[in-house]
Amino acid sequence: MAELSGKRVVLGVSGGIAAYKAVAVCRRLVDAGAHVVPVLTAGATRFVAPLTFSALASEPARTSLFPGGPEPIPHTQLGRTADLVVVAPATARVIGHYAAGISNDLLTATLLATRAPVLIAPAMHTEMWEHPAVQDNMAMLRRRGVHIVEPESGRLAGGDVGAGRLADPARIVEAAIRLLLPSPSDLNGRRVLITAGGTREPIDPVRFIGNRSSGKMGYALAAAAVRRGATVVLVTAADQPEPHGVAEVVRVETAAEMADAVLSRFGDVDVVVMAAAVADFRPKLAAGSKLKKADGVPEVVLEPTTDILAALGAAKSGQFLVGFAAETDALVQQAAAKMRAKRVDLMVANDVRAADSGFEVDTNRAILLTPEAGPEELPRMMKTELAEAIWDRVIAGLGQERMGPKKEAP
Repeated sequence: MAELSGKRVVLGVSGGIAAYKAVAVCRRLVDAGAHVVPVLTAGATRFVAPLTFSALASEPARTSLFPGGPEPIPHTQLGRTADLVVVAPATARVIGHYAAGISNDLLTATLLATRAPVLIAPAMHTEMWEHPAVQDNMAMLRRRGVHIVEPESGRLAGGDVGAGRLADPARIVEAAIRLLLPSPSDLNGRRVLITAGGTREPIDPVRFIGNRSSGKMGYALAAAAVRRGATVVLVTAADQPEPHGVAEVVRVETAAEMADAVLSRFGDVDVVVMAAAVADFRPKLAAGSKLKKADGVPEVVLEPTTDILAALGAAKSGQFLVGFAAETDALVQQAAAKMRAKRVDLMVANDVRAADSGFEVDTNRAILLTPEAGPEELPRMMKTELAEAIWDRVIAGLGQERMGPKKEAP
């Protein structure tokens, strides 16, 4: 395999216990044909010897900002010649220094000196990963166009379990390959609308009826559509930083607000992906002030919300419609019935009872259904990978001339 032949990758390794996994990242990049230049921080050398990377990479490992070799200014030379800079693991220190523009070692100097795409794979303990300072720094880097391979949840150093574990090396290398190889342009000229997150239906000014949707799937779909050349409208009820390159972000909270946002834009788009978890019911009357315990148990009378997916299916005139079915029982049967009843072109079904799929997690196990073909069961994968698989099926559907002429992007 030499798909990365001719590509020069600077692999930055910072000082965390996950540094040992960077060895596998290095080896996979070399196996893919890349010319890999390792750059280790002083902390990284406490966990993995530079000799290990020197033996596996294309050049000896670099550890010092000050010249000790043929280049008089190593960080500018590395930054200018790189096709991609990958930092795995990226510790809180490196993330913070990069976000703040602080250069105090060869790795951070190279990050500031390069104009190449940058891909970082954070790794740290859960408390550090969730700290507001780290999350603010991550948000800033995303806004600047830095590509992120999100950390996974699992067993951490010290024996406890939580978010912050370095992504699998295969995921990191797959992300690098996607950045280094020409991006598919199969959605060029297409306008797509994607919904994300879970709606909140107020009971009173404090309480609401909601669900566990995080919006991760919708945001992954939006980011993938942007990479493929689409003009993306994201209607979201999730509290997440907007993906880089999205043309319009519409923030909503309730099912009624989401319905208004989606239906008012439906005529101007080619594809709609309803990835949001929209409430089926809402309180018929929301209290104007906080309900008090002393007043006794309140009676909350529910009424149905607008079925946005059904409304889109009834109104479509050439648009390609993707629906999601989050079920707990009879998954395929329930999803197929919903697909037929709501005139959906592609249904993505998943069992939300599974610990590694559905709401709040980074992975999913999906079954794809279309009116023309039987169920296609996909293996467990990251939601970012599932997003690419979904767009592949959408593109195949568009190729069957279900749609009219492409609409001109603004």
